[in-house]
Amino acid sequence: MADATVPDDDGHAALGTARRLADDVLFPAAARTDAADAVPRAQLDRLADAGLYGLAGPAEHGGLGAGPATVRSVVEVLAGGCLTTTFVWAQHHGLVRALAAAPPSPERDRWLRDLCAGRRRAGLALGGLLPGEPRLRAEPAGDGWLVDGTSPWVSGWGLVDVVYLAARGPGDRLVWLIVDAVEGGGLTVHRHRLVAVDASVTVTADFAGVAVPGNRLVAVEAYRPDRYHAPDVLRQNGFLALGVAGRCCRLLGPTPFDAELTACRDRLRSAAGPGIPAARAAASDLALRAAAALVVDRGSRAAVRGADPERLAREALFLLVFGTRPAIRAALLTRLGVPSG
Repeated sequence: MADATVPDDDGHAALGTARRLADDVLFPAAARTDAADAVPRAQLDRLADAGLYGLAGPAEHGGLGAGPATVRSVVEVLAGGCLTTTFVWAQHHGLVRALAAAPPSPERDRWLRDLCAGRRRAGLALGGLLPGEPRLRAEPAGDGWLVDGTSPWVSGWGLVDVVYLAARGPGDRLVWLIVDAVEGGGLTVHRHRLVAVDASVTVTADFAGVAVPGNRLVAVEAYRPDRYHAPDVLRQNGFLALGVAGRCCRLLGPTPFDAELTACRDRLRSAAGPGIPAARAAASDLALRAAAALVVDRGSRAAVRGADPERLAREALFLLVFGTRPAIRAALLTRLGVPSG
């Protein structure tokens, strides 16, 4: 029988740190976090204290310098501890990666040091990245920008200091800005209530002439519809589902799911191009089936709100639709026996 434990392929110390936090801190508190109105800051502080807010950040700015494979493994391990906490924390790294790739400047270096230390925490507002008519626009205004429109899914509200925002600019350019995550000045939010990870405090953010200073500009680039389907983003989100599946496997004890988890992980790691949506679908399908098996195994106790099986089952349900794209949806429907045509 295969071991469901995430392998330590490159020996990076961050993976061992993540395992300890997942098992000793996050998982014991996962039911309380799930029931909370918002992720307790103490949970996120523990990740910051361990250096994990700088997981992929440059070492010269206090980051851990982890490569993509280690980042994905850490995401899987932490998601198996508490999906809600991981969901908020993981989105921080979009801004870290962007600034790490940006040209050096004193402003950029200050941001990176604070972000890697977790002194400043970031979310994502990607309304301008979505295909079709722009939902979020940015227009030059003096030496800054004015943002108008909507970003439908912004997580971590009240837990993050800024959002890394994508808006369409003049000439169908994509404008990336750092925006304070504070209502006022034309920015309002409306909270979603989610079947799982509700304590992530996920909102719709509406922008009406929100002024953003020029020194908060990260990049301007050509808008490409395929950016929404970026392989690395699609791949990494699949490791959230593997984390939930892996925790179910550990609670169940040895089963054939263990070998399937290893196969799904290997497939998601190695998939390329059109193979990524199928690998994502396989991971989400496995999480759903493993959680269902855990519910059946535990019997009526699993129907009690706050029990690990029912929470994991809701998380698996959420991950069937989080971060999906048409190709992932089609592959999942096929797996579930429903024609997607």
